[in-house]
Amino acid sequence: MIDAIFDISGDGVPADYPFGLWNELQRLMPELSVSSAGVLPLRTAGSVSGLLLARRAKLTVRLPLSFAEKLLEISGQVLDLGAYRLQIGSGKLREIQAYPTISSHLVAGERDEVVFMDNIAASLEQMGIAANLICGRASALEGPDHAIHGFSLVIHNLKPEDSLRLQYTGLGSNRHHGCGVFIPYKVIS
Repeated sequence: MIDAIFDISGDGVPADYPFGLWNELQRLMPELSVSSAGVLPLRTAGSVSGLLLARRAKLTVRLPLSFAEKLLEISGQVLDLGAYRLQIGSGKLREIQAYPTISSHLVAGERDEVVFMDNIAASLEQMGIAANLICGRASALEGPDHAIHGFSLVIHNLKPEDSLRLQYTGLGSNRHHGCGVFIPYKVIS
């Protein structure tokens, strides 16, 4: 797995942008639908009509290395997100690094925190990963046809190989909508 990072420009995105964004990425590269690709959330700020794109926002797609060079070919394309358009700029590849602490803004799962955490612990045990968990706030990603519920999650005290495995595979479902995709978590010691 590797991260393909693109400069993007545009005025903003709709609140339910992960659904349209994934559809547009599949339109540009249909092979993504059969891969374990995940899309990291865009950096945004809320507004009345949608979400404003943060300065120097990046589109990051985590995908198998075998698809990476082909995905870089989408530079210069425009993503149609309904009332919003995103221009894709230049792209580059970034190797995924091991970090002892990683986080995901939303891991899809049960609405009940205790059940959610039991399921996460069972998934980690099944993968042979020992780590500490911090469950964050409950949230939902509302889409045109359905909603994805879950919690933010921080996993810490990870061995390097376990950190990489979790970043490669993620946890839960809906990786293509940004759920269960892990990134380094900055810790102030």
